[in-house]
Amino acid sequence: MPIAHVAPADFDLRVVRYFTVLAEHGNFRRAAAELRLAQPSLSRQIQSLEKRLGVRLLDRTTRGCHLTDAGQAFLPQAKALLRAAELAATTTRAAAVPGAVTIGYVGGIIITAAVRELRTSHPRASVATLHVDWSDVRTALLDHRVDAVVAREPFPADRLQVTRLYQERRVLLVPTTHRLANKESVTVDDFAGEPLIRYPDPAYDAFWRLDPRPDGHPAPDGPLVEAHADKLEAIAGGQALALAPAADGNGAPRRDLAAVPVRGIEPCNVVLATRTREHNCLVAAFLETARSHLTGREA
Repeated sequence: MPIAHVAPADFDLRVVRYFTVLAEHGNFRRAAAELRLAQPSLSRQIQSLEKRLGVRLLDRTTRGCHLTDAGQAFLPQAKALLRAAELAATTTRAAAVPGAVTIGYVGGIIITAAVRELRTSHPRASVATLHVDWSDVRTALLDHRVDAVVAREPFPADRLQVTRLYQERRVLLVPTTHRLANKESVTVDDFAGEPLIRYPDPAYDAFWRLDPRPDGHPAPDGPLVEAHADKLEAIAGGQALALAPAADGNGAPRRDLAAVPVRGIEPCNVVLATRTREHNCLVAAFLETARSHLTGREA
């Protein structure tokens, strides 16, 4: 795709990462789902990268896409750029702000005790906390917005180190008017025919919808949601039910919803995720305090 005037190659690293994810999947729909982008937006970003490079990186077909010769040549360089940027950020932060760490956490997980202990044992350190959306755990770490995240699996863990802290049982969120709302507990058979909320990430969706079911049948489809508030509204409105961690909101998150324990399914893992080859000593210190103080018993 030759062009008359090639712009300087001042890469937007976000778009470079988009390209590597798309190259891995060979499919715009799957790549957009992992990146939490709309397909048209992803397509425009890739086109802007091609324009900046002055070459076509991908051949698009009705069945997906594949790398051109130029794309094959660029892929290892793109990965090297991302690794170099990560190393530069780590080195710079370590030099400019010694003794600093930012701990992320997803909704419904309380990290106060572990953070307090870290501040007590390292009084001269700067210890900050930041709420992270469940879909943003890996990106927040690789973008160096946080240095560690306490989160629930599953989430993409490539280039991350993941340590399990404890487990949470799962409950079924239903409207208070639902036939199962007053049950002490239920099994999968009790809601086998009920649609469950869907999620954009395939692994997250499969885990939280039990898809496929133990008998091999697919889980009935409910509405696709991204925001937590939209999920709760869809459940309260009778559009679908949803599985959730028992500790999420310490029970039913709204007065018009009920949380019913589910028997016979695996619990979810609460883990601490960090970047691989992380050299911040405060991250290692937080792992120790997290193992001691984050046990799930407070839930």
